[in-house]
Amino acid sequence: MKDRSAEPTAAVTSSQHPDRPADAPPAGEPAIWSRNFQYYFTARSAGLLGWAMLPVAVSAGLLSAGYGVSTAGYSMAFLVGPFAGLVLFGGVLADRFTARRMMIASDLANLTTHVLLSVLFIHGIDRLWHLYALLMVAGTANAMFQPGASSTVPLVARDVQGANGVLRISEALTALGGPALAGVLVGVGATGWVMVISAVAYGTSAFCLFALRLGAVPAPPAGDSLWHNLVVGWHEFRSRNWLWGVIVIWMFFAVLSWGPQLSVAAGVIVPAHGATAFGLLNCAFGAGTVAGGVLAIRYKPVRPLAAGAVAMLAYPLYPLGIVLDWPVWLLAAAQVVVGVGITFWGVMWATTVQTQVPGEVLNRVHAYEVAGSVGMFPVGSALAGPAVGAFGTDRVLEVGVVVALLTAAALLTVHPIRTLGRIPDRA
Repeated sequence: MKDRSAEPTAAVTSSQHPDRPADAPPAGEPAIWSRNFQYYFTARSAGLLGWAMLPVAVSAGLLSAGYGVSTAGYSMAFLVGPFAGLVLFGGVLADRFTARRMMIASDLANLTTHVLLSVLFIHGIDRLWHLYALLMVAGTANAMFQPGASSTVPLVARDVQGANGVLRISEALTALGGPALAGVLVGVGATGWVMVISAVAYGTSAFCLFALRLGAVPAPPAGDSLWHNLVVGWHEFRSRNWLWGVIVIWMFFAVLSWGPQLSVAAGVIVPAHGATAFGLLNCAFGAGTVAGGVLAIRYKPVRPLAAGAVAMLAYPLYPLGIVLDWPVWLLAAAQVVVGVGITFWGVMWATTVQTQVPGEVLNRVHAYEVAGSVGMFPVGSALAGPAVGAFGTDRVLEVGVVVALLTAAALLTVHPIRTLGRIPDRA
């Protein structure tokens, strides 16, 4: 199949939107910390904080209020389900109406939803369907937001890889701090206030996105249907061997290694070493994520996907250490290395997609990417329990180790992935 990474897309037309530039940011701006990127960094950090707090606050808040584990599980399904099911349409709408407008609308929907959730938890949940409906709105809003979150990066920074590294560091810090803050507030009976903080975070994100000053870009023809735009996005996705090749490989990795690991590791670590040790191991992973982001800002390989695949060789260390019964301090060291490796891969991948795919279809292509890779994680997570029951914990972890090694090997073996070159930074 012919790779059309550098070819102009058929989706380009003469119609334009005022929210996205067809050209690079002005050469006089800083490579990363331009005015636009400062606003965007604040917006993403605030939004990530709100999103990181929500699952912990809802689950712990329900359990603290006397509801069962099943209710908490249903709540997470209502939150995650719309995201997985609607993210493709989010990509289409972002290309049609511009990513910035879709992200602002999503933030305002999340702000309203979290205000209502705060009222619900403060005054008590009389009917669970009220909670489920609000969580569905939150999941839908995030599905509409996600495609634009990736496509906006090349519009606000000339050094796209460096900007992605900075954003990964922010993601790691909010992923650590958000759940911790939510847990503390729920522990003192203030679940509603978690929702208030999240509402303020989404309001901040919407304000900063509104403050962005971007140029104009070609947009899909106004008369095209959503279905046609979705089909065009699929053809653009399918036409790039390196792109769909990575997603196919990642789907197997997500189901057989990445997806099951968290719950299986918790089932081993918590009984053997306690919940505190398990929390510290996750903090070690977060520290590695920050270090991986710093590395990705500074090191710019000629073949980014190949370099990222080599970094992915670190991933099996943690499950292998659990199988070999390593002490906690050694598992923590392994988690740091794993965090560095998987974050470096993530930055290489995000930067490659953002710089190789034309901007007018990037939202749709990114939506297919998310649906194909992240969408398989819940499948692997759901299969973890039955797999442990059928084959045992060690066997499941051993399969994860082997699959992770095969994933890195496959990424390095497939020619279009291994040889894809880096697009130079904009002058």
